[in-house]
Amino acid sequence: MSAAGRDHLADADAVLREHGRTFTWARRFLGRRHAARATHLYAFCRYLDDVADEGEDREAAAAALDAVRSDLARGRSEDPFVAAFLAQLAGRPAARAAAGALIDGVSRDLRPVAFDSDRELMRYCYRVAGTVGLMMCEALDQPDPSAAPFAVDLGIAMQLTNIARDVHEDAVRGRRYLPSELVAGAGADELARPTAALRAAVRASRSALLDRAEAYYESGRRGLAYLPLRARVAILVAAENYRAIGPRVRSLGDRHEVRAVVSPAAKLWITARAVFGALFRPSFWSRPQRHDGRLHRHLEGLGGAHLEEPAVA
Repeated sequence: MSAAGRDHLADADAVLREHGRTFTWARRFLGRRHAARATHLYAFCRYLDDVADEGEDREAAAAALDAVRSDLARGRSEDPFVAAFLAQLAGRPAARAAAGALIDGVSRDLRPVAFDSDRELMRYCYRVAGTVGLMMCEALDQPDPSAAPFAVDLGIAMQLTNIARDVHEDAVRGRRYLPSELVAGAGADELARPTAALRAAVRASRSALLDRAEAYYESGRRGLAYLPLRARVAILVAAENYRAIGPRVRSLGDRHEVRAVVSPAAKLWITARAVFGALFRPSFWSRPQRHDGRLHRHLEGLGGAHLEEPAVA
């Protein structure tokens, strides 16, 4: 690796350690090459997210994201995070397509966010997180299209967990990802300063999203057998530690201003339990026969999605 490559890996590692504690923990189970790719990928995704979230000028943010899209199309970039992504995955069309869909997703946050339907929510979750699963498949040397729907599901599960955890934080930013029917049409301003009745609705909504996430976590776990063994363990560890956020969100009840966290001691226990349990789970060793297309009923037309086959008359 060149000096410039080592320097940028150090920068990407700093991004991961600051913003991705769960993934920093799970990365130690990867081999060196896959760990470096995963680190660069996380830094690239975080960079796109920060462009959309941190700038006050939405037009400038949109222009910056469009510039990244152009760089992806031409296969080179002056930006170190984009250049590192291209160096790692430029030769993989599925990864570049997923990166474009990720840009579509983070660009959505530049407009007012107040989702009306499950369809809108699920397509957003695909774009900002399911795509990361697709890119991770490529980074971990598993380009088999059969693995893609399961990778999408794991990303969606994590994003549903994020949304359930961050209702208050998102509302303060003027965003309401919860479909309107779950919160009686309340806007972000109301969610940021909820009445007692609205707190109860938010509690029920968060529980509903976490219930839904469980089906996607289970599907994602079934697909782990596509990955090389060390990568399989690492993604299992990341998934189970992220999944553990859900019970902590539920335990907070109406206190949705409080951010749910998983302590280092809990991560150690969750990791040991997940890895030991996987050793005796047949699905950890054998690839699934088919994906449940019902999980993708809102994802038609999106890369890696698998829709349920129509019934034969």
